[in-house]
Amino acid sequence: MAERKGGGTVKDRKTLIGKTLRAKIFNMVSVGVIDEPINRFYDFLSIVALVLNLFSAFAITYNYMEEHYKGLLLGIEAVTTFFFAIDYILRLLSANELYPKDSELTSLRKYILSFTGIVDLLSFFPYYLSVFFPVFFPAGTAVFKLFRVARILRLFRINSYYDQLNVITEVINRKKQQLMASVFIILILMMAASLCMYSVEHDRQPEVFKNAFSGIWWSASTLLTIGYGDIYPVTIMGKILAIIIAFLGVGMVAIPTGIISAGFVEQFQRLKDIGEFEEEENIHFIRVVLGSNDSWTGKKIADIGLPKDIMVVAVQRNNETIIPRGGTVLRANDLIVLCAEKTKELQPVAIKEIVINEGHSWNNTAIRDIDISRQSYIFMVRRDNKALVPNGKLVIKAGDIVLLYDKHLHNENI
Repeated sequence: MAERKGGGTVKDRKTLIGKTLRAKIFNMVSVGVIDEPINRFYDFLSIVALVLNLFSAFAITYNYMEEHYKGLLLGIEAVTTFFFAIDYILRLLSANELYPKDSELTSLRKYILSFTGIVDLLSFFPYYLSVFFPVFFPAGTAVFKLFRVARILRLFRINSYYDQLNVITEVINRKKQQLMASVFIILILMMAASLCMYSVEHDRQPEVFKNAFSGIWWSASTLLTIGYGDIYPVTIMGKILAIIIAFLGVGMVAIPTGIISAGFVEQFQRLKDIGEFEEEENIHFIRVVLGSNDSWTGKKIADIGLPKDIMVVAVQRNNETIIPRGGTVLRANDLIVLCAEKTKELQPVAIKEIVINEGHSWNNTAIRDIDISRQSYIFMVRRDNKALVPNGKLVIKAGDIVLLYDKHLHNENI
């Protein structure tokens, strides 16, 4: 058996250390987690590397920049691409933190096959293929230059910093059924237009309208109002069909645009309504689970002596919800729902809820050793669905929910 030390085997301690390290790595590579300086620095480094990489990719396309600064730009690309490779490896190591309910192998598979995982892989893998296998994968080929677009997609990670940008994603998700229906209609119209134009123009222009694909190219450029002019009808019937299809194209392309516009209006209206409802809310609800030793256990609701602005609105007992009256007797393990009116004249109490994970700096730290502001203090710790009244010796553990009170002194005489 492995040697026991500190209340557990050496193997258990190594496993715990590994999980803690993996959680710290996950917090570091996750965009927007800025609870520690290293996490903020890594976010800053990621953005700088991405901006420099994209700058070098664009700048090297100019003859002057390529002639005078080619070495520097290629060096920037090499260093930033290496950073993308390290970032991908770190995300592989911490994939289980991204999918905590799955096994390590399943977590790796989910991340690798996800959209972000594919983008992260394409950000560096094609570059090293051209470096280590230049004969089989020359760097100057159009395919490898095309893979640089994948690095631009990494900009979506900055979206995590700005909630306003999430509105775009939410609108598309909410309207995806309508958008798919409109795209399906456009595809049907495009196929019908291509077959009609091919049937009318093929005999007159056999070299232009060679097959149905030529008709699809013409219908796409016409329906999407691009009109390249490389393919166009010359017969009277073809021109009449082209006019009709062009009118239909204006209406069809406007459908997804209208859906997205309406979605933006609905989303911003919904956010506005939520904000207004939040301001108008004047009732707060509190849930309390009674223990066998609580003073309320075994007493009637009328005898527990609640303040006049607080009342019991529901009691859940053994999967049964009871609408309480004054004579209702409270029992152990009852879930009591209390409501209290919000007093708008008072300064709101600033309470912060902090979830402690394995990589948090407070994990396995006593409360007296935590460095917090003098105007803040921890008044409750929830652990395994139990509320703990904290003292200086209480050690914070992973999985705890810490409730922190921020006291703001507005009266100088206090």
